[in-house]
Amino acid sequence: MFYTILGIIAFLIITSIRQINQYERGVKFTFGKFTSIMEPGWRIVWPVIQSYQKVDVRTKAVDVPDQNAITRDNVTVRVNAVIYYKVSDANKAIVEVEDFKYAISQYAQTTMRNIVGEVTLDELLSSRDKIADRIREIVDKETDAWGLKVQNVELKDVSLPAEMERTIGKQAEAEREKRAVIINSEGELAASENIAKAAEMLAKTPGALHLRTLQSINDMSSDQSNTVVYMVPVEALKALEGFIKK
Repeated sequence: MFYTILGIIAFLIITSIRQINQYERGVKFTFGKFTSIMEPGWRIVWPVIQSYQKVDVRTKAVDVPDQNAITRDNVTVRVNAVIYYKVSDANKAIVEVEDFKYAISQYAQTTMRNIVGEVTLDELLSSRDKIADRIREIVDKETDAWGLKVQNVELKDVSLPAEMERTIGKQAEAEREKRAVIINSEGELAASENIAKAAEMLAKTPGALHLRTLQSINDMSSDQSNTVVYMVPVEALKALEGFIKK
């Protein structure tokens, strides 16, 4: 009889052993009430009177599907994102919300649409990190009561209507042309200033203009393939006469 009882007890203990992995936590209930958090290892859960649920506490990535949203300047866009979170309190994740994975996904979708509606298209395209951080703050604050910790939010893609993409492309092209014109005009201005300084210097130096004219004639005469007719200024002839007399 003793061995029979001992065998029954041993059987109950063996069948009551539950393994909790390192990346998990077990939420134990006794008579339907929460009693403790089961840490990693072998734990006892007595049949009938006790039950438990495992909770994965590793960081998870939730893909937020494409959401249609309207920006503050009335532009329709499609935005998707990914949320990285982990369970910080296994008890709350099981007791406070029915399905925390589904709940955080739905709340993230709503929050993303609301935040996009608060900014203009230019702000959305140029300040993705700030907008994603704003979404993270709001979702993290709300899901804290569910025992979740939102670590990061990344906006993966912002899709625009085809006509808006063409408009932005034309605007970018116009901006590039504007920059090219400005750079070209700045170059011409710098060149004209240098030419004016050179002309002023030649005018102030006696004989400099004549020497520059002779140098230009010499450069053109080195090319034997063309016949060039020169109209020599009188000042150049006078300069030549001065050199001959010397």
